[in-house]
Amino acid sequence: MKRKLISALLSVAMASTLLVGCGSSASTSTDGGSAAAPAASGDLISVGIINNDPNESGYRTANVNDLKNTFCEANGYDAQFAYSLKNDEQIAAAQKFVQDGVDYLLLSAADTAGWDSVLKDAQTAGVKVILFDRTIDADPSLYEASIVSDMAKEGETAVTWLAGQGLDEYNVIHIQGVMGSAAQQGRSGALDAKAAAEANWNIVTQQTAEWNAEKAEQIVTSVINAGDSFNVIYAENDDMAKGAVAALDKAGISHGVGKDVIVMGFDCNKWALEELLAQNWNYDGQCNPFQSSYIDAIIKDLEAGKSPAEKTVIMDEKGFDASTITQDDVNNYGI
Repeated sequence: MKRKLISALLSVAMASTLLVGCGSSASTSTDGGSAAAPAASGDLISVGIINNDPNESGYRTANVNDLKNTFCEANGYDAQFAYSLKNDEQIAAAQKFVQDGVDYLLLSAADTAGWDSVLKDAQTAGVKVILFDRTIDADPSLYEASIVSDMAKEGETAVTWLAGQGLDEYNVIHIQGVMGSAAQQGRSGALDAKAAAEANWNIVTQQTAEWNAEKAEQIVTSVINAGDSFNVIYAENDDMAKGAVAALDKAGISHGVGKDVIVMGFDCNKWALEELLAQNWNYDGQCNPFQSSYIDAIIKDLEAGKSPAEKTVIMDEKGFDASTITQDDVNNYGI
């Protein structure tokens, strides 16, 4: 395959319109894995990587760093990265990558919907698409492979654990991630189903904090100030759980093992698992951010003219209970 370097126009045009430079506090950014030292030949595999904001969470920071470490010039890649938590901005970035003729488009979508048109354009242009981290609602023929977490299973594992706590009544503050994302849909779905099926499960409030600790703290503070009774915090990532706990601490409400409020998070940041080890939190669901080696192997297969061994690779993940977690678990699984 003839290699196509991403042109200087990509950096200039995207920076001047939709996207801003890496390290900005804005919600979108683009940076090149090899921009500082452009390749002298066309031998590098050009890759456009669409991801969520690196500042979204500890999980996302680990995910971004993993991708950057793999998709670099030393490993045979000329990679450009675009970041946003907004689906329309991600789609615009993907269209630009396709127009500039990358070899591969790697995608972690902010929302599951709306991708058909740009993926069809990519297919027409001969750009191979690989999904990572999150699924989308699109025909599988539009992408080569997906390396993703089973978000629905993550939710089911967490809710099954919660049901096993044997509470007489479950009064849950449900703090959701960015609405429409695969992570939000999967982690919300299991709790919604359980609450609909069980008379003693009550969702006290269900609001999005968009993965943000401060917004989560505001949600819990509002519930406390309203005088509503609750005994479970179900937060769809660790940062939101942290914000929820800050509100509990300010109100003098105990939380953790054997305390007034069960605290649940997702992602398994190391600091969050340490909260479990200290029994300040009760549960944390793993979401594995290290997908780049799988993507690299798939690209190598495609470059050799072989189809990927698996169309969909599901990351191996588990849930951790504060009553059984060990220091080894923290060391081995914390991100």
